[in-house]
Amino acid sequence: MIAPICRHAGCTTSNVPALSTVSPGVREHLARLFPGYHVERVEPLAPDSGATKDSTTKSIGYGAPVRITLADDHGQTRRVVWRVSSSNEFGHDRRADRAAQALLAFDDFAAIPHHIAALDVGAIGPGGELISLRDAGELYLVTSYAEGGVYAEDLRRIASDGAATELDRARVDALATFLAALHTPIDAPLRYRRAIRDLVGDGEGIFGILDGYPPEVPGVSPARLQAIEARCVDWRWRLRGHEGRLTRTHGDFHPFNVVFDHGAQFTCLDASRGACGDPADDVTAMSINYLLFALDRPATWKRGLGPLWHRFWASYRGARADPSLYAVVPPFFAWRALVVSNPRFYPGLSAPARGALLGLAESALAANHFDPDWADELFDG
Repeated sequence: MIAPICRHAGCTTSNVPALSTVSPGVREHLARLFPGYHVERVEPLAPDSGATKDSTTKSIGYGAPVRITLADDHGQTRRVVWRVSSSNEFGHDRRADRAAQALLAFDDFAAIPHHIAALDVGAIGPGGELISLRDAGELYLVTSYAEGGVYAEDLRRIASDGAATELDRARVDALATFLAALHTPIDAPLRYRRAIRDLVGDGEGIFGILDGYPPEVPGVSPARLQAIEARCVDWRWRLRGHEGRLTRTHGDFHPFNVVFDHGAQFTCLDASRGACGDPADDVTAMSINYLLFALDRPATWKRGLGPLWHRFWASYRGARADPSLYAVVPPFFAWRALVVSNPRFYPGLSAPARGALLGLAESALAANHFDPDWADELFDG
């Protein structure tokens, strides 16, 4: 199997060669894989090439495979199939999805008896050359380095000191206005549905986070988690019709993914989940941390993290008009509450703090909207 993937991040069409021919890069790569052989014939393979056309005919597949016949100088032939995953709405709209599909096929085909063999897997280079990954292990990523400290250090300091500084207020404004500028509309309704599906059903979404909870968590019963999950599934359908909310997003905008160097200048780390979705995702990912860092030190809420919580919401809404924001926040807030309440991520969080966060999420899910002022009630006692 030869399954290179389009190299451009965010592309929505695969780099599939014409069905009647193959590129020089493919020919050269096949010559290296099969020394002494050359391409003799190229034929398309339709998803359903049977002669019977009836109600069972398959009209769509997950790629555009072609059969390539190779021949040597002695008349010996062998046939292979060239496959490149195509972009579609069934979980293959991101280049990363299509890469994962090819790698999984290469890993799994050999484990199934009487299955076709996966011969190679790779990527298409910038000049059309093929880069094989068949002997590779885990993939790697090299990035630049951001000087400074993660924003979580600021929140720990505020929780300890019990008061926010002028710089802290400036940084909140910088974070909120950054998101307001980032959240530019994208006209791709199916990508919004994908984002909401990932919110609920992805391994890093609500289902995956819940599956990662230990069997017994003080203050968090399995029945309570199941009820939250059920409400979030209902919200997946409630958000149908909100496809016009799709914007560019960071996807994991929390205090450990923001590095402040000096003043209010910062660098983001680790954009995730295709970098598009509902703006409520980014807003809740950051804002819930003002609660998280305050709940086990409630005295800091009044003069420290509480004013920053309210300022963040107000600054964002002042910089970007979003009349329906509070109406869609509940499932996103529930997701983030489930994350920070999971002992796998924050084992030191107290049982009352976990209960309070999940309680606020439950209230929002039931009320079908969100109000930042509700957070103050967590600290009234």
